[in-house]
Amino acid sequence: MDVVRRLETGGVSLEGSLALWERGEALAALCQQWLDGARARLDAALAGDDAGRSPE
Repeated sequence: MDVVRRLETGGVSLEGSLALWERGEALAALCQQWLDGARARLDAALAGDDAGRSPE
């Protein structure tokens, strides 16, 4: 949130803004990896749960 706040409030040089933007992109990519991993674990857990159920 600090990256966004600093970009939104202004007063940062062009170089500083670019560095903050790059940091934001890196953080967004990391968050996406975490979300993808969580989704994969959830999908695997749900698939395992479905495999253990008897047909009705």
